[in-house]
Amino acid sequence: MNKTYVPPINSLEHKWYVVDAEGQRLGRLASAIAQIIRGKNKANFTPHLDTGDFVIVVNAEKIEVTGKKSSQKLYRRHSGRPGGMKTETFAKLQARLPERIIEEAVKGMLPKTSLGRKLFTKLKVYAGPNHPHEAQLPEELTINTTPGGNN
Repeated sequence: MNKTYVPPINSLEHKWYVVDAEGQRLGRLASAIAQIIRGKNKANFTPHLDTGDFVIVVNAEKIEVTGKKSSQKLYRRHSGRPGGMKTETFAKLQARLPERIIEEAVKGMLPKTSLGRKLFTKLKVYAGPNHPHEAQLPEELTINTTPGGNN
């Protein structure tokens, strides 16, 4: 009979990473960030525990998409009232709230459970190049989002 591996509590260290989104592809960047937040890049990954790290994304307004997605990709939100559906294209949302684009892409790649909601709080996205997390001493992380490239 197999037993579930549970890493010791004192071995669960959470690092902070800074990712520059300038010139990166949205989906490839979001999947790499989701893996880091989830902890899948670590040897002690456990699916039911929070073993991941914090990720700070800067320059969110400079994220790129390919093809006609900037005019055809739609983002929807609902107020909860009848007829309260609002739709917005990628280009309009990027001009209004560029942070939300990366947040929604990463959130869709995390588990849809209470653990996923807890993991989502480890993502910090900022439109410009500055962030208020210098006290955490974040490491610079480069993510290769070219097709066929390794992270």
